[in-house]
Amino acid sequence: MRPRSGPTVEHRVMAARLRILRERAGVSLPAAASALGAHPATVRRIERAETGLDSGQVRVLLDRYGVSAGEAGTIMAGLTAANLPGWWHRWRDAIEPWQQGVIGIESSAGLVRTWHPSLVPELLRTPAYESALSRMLLPGESAVRRDLRLELLGERQRRLEERGATLWAVFPAAALHTRVGGPGVMAEQRALLEEAAHQRYRTVQVVPLDAPPHALTGVPPLRLLRVPAPEIGDRVVLETPGSRPDILDDAAGVTEYRIRLDGACAEAPPPGAPLPGPPGTDSNA
Repeated sequence: MRPRSGPTVEHRVMAARLRILRERAGVSLPAAASALGAHPATVRRIERAETGLDSGQVRVLLDRYGVSAGEAGTIMAGLTAANLPGWWHRWRDAIEPWQQGVIGIESSAGLVRTWHPSLVPELLRTPAYESALSRMLLPGESAVRRDLRLELLGERQRRLEERGATLWAVFPAAALHTRVGGPGVMAEQRALLEEAAHQRYRTVQVVPLDAPPHALTGVPPLRLLRVPAPEIGDRVVLETPGSRPDILDDAAGVTEYRIRLDGACAEAPPPGAPLPGPPGTDSNA
């Protein structure tokens, strides 16, 4: 069973190492499963970080793969850390399982690139903006759950900044004209964006209202996550409205959206450019 808090990056790295070791040894999934006395699906789930890492099973697999005593010792020593729940575990009841998995990657990402077609991207929202948005989009949500999600978002933002990860956001000026909450909420959100645009690890690009179509026109909200671990490739989270988001990890799919992000950023005003003026000002043109 997948841990309720979702796999941590340490867990994902360990699972990927087991897959690499199996492939390096030329051992098939059925052969590895035979060593465990299990079904091949069990090994597949271990390698996809979809289940906890049992020390007995891992030791059997390492023996089957002919891993040296030194390397096996290092792997076994890392099992405890890999099986620990993520820091987000305390908020697990306020979010969906897929969100836990994404946060698990995001929590160790060195680079987060994000696009939203109509709103301020999530990781740049103020608490007031996020709270007002939740009340409008999820009117039936309990106050307790809403407060927990808001608290979790703040913790994600804090940890991103604390570890010096790069956040690169691009979104249309329409987001600044879409009123979320009252004027005070929007003024505070604008002030945060203006401040973020000049911070060392933040890049903010806003596509003008009169800009022509670009590579992300019509694309739903997305995030590209890059973890500084060779065992884990980039992930793209594509949040299609009305359905569970697609989480892409195949090279072709990730490359497509990386190119789209690059194209949109190349067409947008450069980082550090003044934000478009608020509604009713001449700079809206």
